[in-house]
Amino acid sequence: MVALDVKEQGGTSMGLLSRLSGATGPLIGLIALCIFLSIGTDTFLSVRNGLNILDQITVLGIMAVGMTFVILIGGIDLSVGSVLALSMMVMGWTANVAGLPMGAAIVLALIVSGFSGLLVGIMVTAFRVPAFIATLAMMSAARGVANMITDGQQIVGFPDWFMMLAIDRHFGVLTATVFLMLVVVAVAWVFLQFRSEGRMLYAVGGNPEVARLAGIKVHVVTIGVYVACAVLAGLAGIVLAARLDSVQPSSGFGYELDTIAAVVIGGTSLSGGSGSIGGTLIGVLIIGVLRNGLNLLNVSPFLQQVIIGVVIVLAVGAETLRRRRA
Repeated sequence: MVALDVKEQGGTSMGLLSRLSGATGPLIGLIALCIFLSIGTDTFLSVRNGLNILDQITVLGIMAVGMTFVILIGGIDLSVGSVLALSMMVMGWTANVAGLPMGAAIVLALIVSGFSGLLVGIMVTAFRVPAFIATLAMMSAARGVANMITDGQQIVGFPDWFMMLAIDRHFGVLTATVFLMLVVVAVAWVFLQFRSEGRMLYAVGGNPEVARLAGIKVHVVTIGVYVACAVLAGLAGIVLAARLDSVQPSSGFGYELDTIAAVVIGGTSLSGGSGSIGGTLIGVLIIGVLRNGLNLLNVSPFLQQVIIGVVIVLAVGAETLRRRRA
């Protein structure tokens, strides 16, 4: 009965239209950005460059899905970049030093990532530690453990099949890593749109107390969301390792900021209860296209950081104005 009520609350056509309208602004911005870069550069509007952009956003796209879940329930996760590095180092050490099969190393890395998310979820729910503080602590701890595994040294060289996941374009179009990102996005979209458990995330983010009174186990949902976010961060680390054919404990530094930015630019409200996977994908594409275009325009990396910061502020400001008018 509770699951049905939650589904009816967010499953109406008006609710769907409302969530889609939140991504309309970012979509228009993405189209305008593509038009500007197409005029400003000769190489932007090409199949090869488009495929390069897809390759470049795979890591960010996978992480942004998990961050969308977290922000939907009104939380935040600053540890995803460090968990990514921890996953990479666990996989690299178990495969190249301990001698485990690559498949087992990947599974172990994802388990360690999920455990870090479990610890964060327990801190937030059982000990009532603010999500900002709990994930900040995990960010430091995970980065420290990642450095301890190899005393800060990188590990280079993995099986050829693993590296080819990020290089070999099937049918001349998509690499396995890009396909994996698209599968993650599709599964997350279906989960939020058509599963009662996905509707619960909106309910918890909208009003945790009302959700609790409606019979939703808010603590369980919260823990599950942080575990999912951490596992996806770990999966993104494995994808990054395939792209680099190496792992190092400094990987993922600052990725949490790009991930949060992509979700916010995509229209997900930082206060929780509003947002969509489609909007997040648009936000990821905006950051990917923006970075790619600025590189093609030979813009300084330092100025790129300023421009992306301005874009984030504009996106948050636009979302705030939209909520006030609504």
